[in-house]
Amino acid sequence: MNKHKKKLLLNALTWAVVLLSLLPIFWMVLSSLRSFGEITEGSQLSSEHALHWENYRDMWFNVDFLNYFMNSLIVCGWTTLFATLFATFAAYALARFRFRGSDTASIAITVTQVVPGMLFFLPLYMLYRNMGESWGIPMLNTYHGQIFLYVSLFTPASIWIMRGFFMSIPRELEDAAIIDGCSRFGAFVRIVLPISAPGIIATATFIFLLAWDELFFAWMLTSSAEVQTIPVGIRLFNGQFQHRYDLMMAAATVSTLPVLLAFFACQRFFIKGLAAGAVKG
Repeated sequence: MNKHKKKLLLNALTWAVVLLSLLPIFWMVLSSLRSFGEITEGSQLSSEHALHWENYRDMWFNVDFLNYFMNSLIVCGWTTLFATLFATFAAYALARFRFRGSDTASIAITVTQVVPGMLFFLPLYMLYRNMGESWGIPMLNTYHGQIFLYVSLFTPASIWIMRGFFMSIPRELEDAAIIDGCSRFGAFVRIVLPISAPGIIATATFIFLLAWDELFFAWMLTSSAEVQTIPVGIRLFNGQFQHRYDLMMAAATVSTLPVLLAFFACQRFFIKGLAAGAVKG
């Protein structure tokens, strides 16, 4: 097989994978424009009926989807901010400094990633409950309870992303800045942070995507619609709104848009940051 045929085969295989990946998204958008009866009959591809754009209207006004949307923005926004900030400083410390316990800290960060998150649920729930009952610090059904949990869950993996990126930055740049009169922190702010902007943006995008899609803990730790996020709101369509698959697909389509916009807006930085972070580790 010559190179031309191999290239054609590789392109065909690539397009097949892309189309297969886009098929669920296409089916979701198509179902969001069909009636409940058409979805249950499996006739989404039928052209005999008009598109039901009113599904989006009913989703926003009859189901109060805006409440879940705003809750997700609040929780994911603060989670992204805090987790990125903590990961940046922790990753820089692990990449640049050797101190007592640094190896242990690196191993501990790795261990947290191999333990399933669901194993933390029972002790976490008891901790949150005791904090509310014994210490007077409400954690269940609160924004800060979800934000604290998500920051704890997503920071370790983010540290490894940022650590690899910081290690790819030549140390000589910081040494030159220090010789010119900068402090260590000044060299970090003026030299390292501007260079590491793609890695920071990649990390922030990674955290935002994980927080936006998280369902298990959001479902188990919240029972009030005032703080529940989009994944929980979509889950309620199975019972609270009589299995309205049409509205569920409309809500899923709308909830996907911020993720797509965030990814495409930061795609260049995301790919550059991950590629640079993989140079050294």
